[in-house]
Formats: sequence, C-alpha cells, structure tokens
Amino acid sequence: MTDLSHAPRYVQIEHALRRRIARASAGDALPSESELCREFGASRMTVRAAMARLVDEGLVHRQAGRGSFVAEAPPARRADLLVGFGAEMRRQGRVPGSREVAVRLRRAAEEEAHRLRLGREASVVSVRRVRVADGVPIAWEHAVFPGALSGLAETDLVHGSLHEALVKLGFVPTAGRSWITAAVADEERARVLEVPPGSALLVEERVIDDQDGTPLEFTRSAYAADRYRLSVGFHVDRPGSGRAPA
Repeated sequence: MTDLSHAPRYVQIEHALRRRIARASAGDALPSESELCREFGASRMTVRAAMARLVDEGLVHRQAGRGSFVAEAPPARRADLLVGFGAEMRRQGRVPGSREVAVRLRRAAEEEAHRLRLGREASVVSVRRVRVADGVPIAWEHAVFPGALSGLAETDLVHGSLHEALVKLGFVPTAGRSWITAAVADEERARVLEVPPGSALLVEERVIDDQDGTPLEFTRSAYAADRYRLSVGFHVDRPGSGRAPA
C-alpha cells in the first residue's frame, strides 16, 4: 500500500475516500463536508480540495441541496493521458493485479514489425494477461516489445508494473498514439473477462515510444465496456477557421 504519511492532508483524505468509494455502491450518499471535517479533524477548505479531485475524476457527483454521492458510471481515464493500469486502479482505491500471464519470445507478426519499426525477421517479446481490479476482470491485454527486451520474462507481471520494469531496463515510456474501436466478445474474451459472449468491448490499440522516440510497445487492450470508459477533451471548431465543416 502507498505510504501517504508525508502527503498533504487533502491527499490523505482523498485516498481514504477512494477506498470508501471502492467498497460502496453507485448512488450511496457520502458524508457532508461538516461531517468529514469532524471525522478527519480537517478544515472545510482541505475537505473541499479532497472532494474536488474525486468529482473531477467522475468518482463522485454532487446534487445541489442534497449532498455528494458515489457516481453511477465507471471512472473514466483521459484518452490523452496514459496512466499505468495499476496506478490508475490504486488511484481509484482499488487493488490491481493480473491473471493468466503468458510471456514468450517469438518472431514478430507482420503488423507487429510494422508498428514497432522492426525488420522482417525480428523477434518480439509477447505479453498476454488479464488485468483485474479487486478481483474483477477489467481488460484482456496483449503487448509486444522488441526482442531486445527479453528481460521482461524475469519480471513479476502478476503483481508488478510493466512500465516500471521497462524503466529498470533503461527504456522510459514517453509518448504515443492510440486508436479506439468497438468490438464484441468472442468465446475466449468472454471467458477471461467473465462476461456473456457477444458483450460489448472497448478496444484500444496503442504504440508507445521510448525516451529517444523509438517505438517501444505495441498493445491491444479489450475492456469490458460496462467496467471501463475513456473521457475525451476537445476544442470546438469555429466557423471561418478554414477547416472543412462537419
């Protein structure tokens, strides 16, 4: 568990509330600001700062005159910001992990070699696993890396962080691109995600570059659509801006 003993008070309160929310049901009422002030021995400003972060992330919604409640929808990840799955789940007050982890070194498929800018006979490290939070399957994930990263096979990918392992090997995930599509669960995806066959999936493909701008990772993740979502910020195209109208 993360040591928050030296963190600002509002961060400590925020994480305590995340753990509470993770155990609650959608629609459950949360204590009022005055109740939280008494519970944590904190000022109203500190409590408001903690609650504001939870509201911004979609974990909590407020109703004027009624109070704050656990949000109905699953928390959303910003589509323009990739946070490691483990860190993302811990930030929500949940316990992350992996199942059915399979790591092997093999020849790159044509698409994998193209995405990672490898030669035709290149090898890749293939990592398949099911990502879970509080024991509930969230995503089926297949990631491939250049064969030079064979050291990943020695990493604990059930409990450990893949991106932290990459950093230890000298490769820092820095920037990337992703493509979002929809799909339905086939028999295998339905089994590992514990959903009925034909259930809706949110599919994200991404390529991540290292600190030198070299492709480091090509990943395809299939999320159970009712357990995960992405949020997208955008600017509205103004008439006369020179862009083609929608």
